[in-house]
Amino acid sequence: MSRFALIKAVLGPVMRLMFRPRVEGAEHIPGDGPVILAGNHLTFIDSMILPLVCDRQVFFIGKDEYVTGKGFKGRLMAWFFTGVGMIPVDRDGGKGGVAALMTGRRILEEGKVFGIYPEGTRSPDGRLYRGRTGIARLTLMTGAPVVPFAMIGTDKIQPGGTGMPRTGQVTVRFGEPMEFSRYEGMDRDRYVLRAVTDSVMAEVMRLSGQEYVDMYATKAKAA
Repeated sequence: MSRFALIKAVLGPVMRLMFRPRVEGAEHIPGDGPVILAGNHLTFIDSMILPLVCDRQVFFIGKDEYVTGKGFKGRLMAWFFTGVGMIPVDRDGGKGGVAALMTGRRILEEGKVFGIYPEGTRSPDGRLYRGRTGIARLTLMTGAPVVPFAMIGTDKIQPGGTGMPRTGQVTVRFGEPMEFSRYEGMDRDRYVLRAVTDSVMAEVMRLSGQEYVDMYATKAKAA
């Protein structure tokens, strides 16, 4: 049994008991081949729930601090996150964005599932913010379809993104696959990248029901 299968077998029932996740549209995730899961990001626990509600293992980029903690808690976090598919990247460095993009491309070229939050960070107030165009570059470079998803209610069980989550119900809603083959070879055209990104975010907004804010979440946090 793989570590991912073990984690699902052990923690899956606990998560279902605590959060009673309702999963809608899981059939939209292709059973094989590369696919990008792109969705909103409300709180820290999103990255724990998403891998556990998908039949296929989801690989995603995470802060390297999640796997460099000290003591028992640090080792447990590292074991969990690397086990469910997190690939640690130093995103604070000058080349962090490029490293994340290239990592995502490698995962997709291996025919796997890559999860991404186009907003780039957690929403500071529950609204949906402008997506960054890395999602568009990935789908245009690899030809992988994009399955949009929405996390609903996770901010209620873990307000502020920190601390122990409360019990409650969450919904994970997946939309139909989106493909952008009509833009093949245009992954360096900034207008195409913005159009593709905005179309994905519009679908995430439809699935989540969130209010949309046409600015980057990082800018909103810095204000």
